[in-house]
Amino acid sequence: MSINTGMMSSATDNWATPTNFFETMSAQHGPFDIDVCADATNAKVWRYFDKDMDGLSQQWIGKCWMNPPYGRNIVAWMKKAYESSLTGATVVCLVPSRTDTTWWHSYAMKGDITFIKGRLKFGNSKNSAPFPSAVVVFKRSMNDL
Repeated sequence: MSINTGMMSSATDNWATPTNFFETMSAQHGPFDIDVCADATNAKVWRYFDKDMDGLSQQWIGKCWMNPPYGRNIVAWMKKAYESSLTGATVVCLVPSRTDTTWWHSYAMKGDITFIKGRLKFGNSKNSAPFPSAVVVFKRSMNDL
C-alpha cells in the first residue's frame, strides 16, 4: 500500500510531520528536547521515544514535540501531554482538529490552540490530509509558579 492510499483511509493512524511545518514550529516554540512519539523514520528531534520505549510510560521534560497516532488512543497521548505540562514540560502537539470529540474537550481545550489554515501534506504525500489540523501547546502557566 502506498502512503497516499493509507492516508485516505483508516489503514494508518501514523501521519509523519511535514518537515517544513516542523521547522516553523521549532522556530516558534523550540528548540525541542525530544520527540515523544516517533520512530527512526520520522523523528524530528535527535532524541525520541519510539513504540518500544513506550512514550506514554516515560517522563516528559523540557520542550517536547508530539505528533501522536491519530487513532482511538489519541486521548491517552493528549492526557499525557497535558499532565506533563503540569509538572513543568512544554508540549507542542500536532493533532487533527476534531472539535466534536471528547478528547478535544477534555484536553485540547486546556491548551493554547492554533488552527492550521488549509490541510497539511503529511510525510512524502502529494495529497493533502483528508482532515484539518491544529497545534495545541500545553505549558505550565506563569500563574502556577
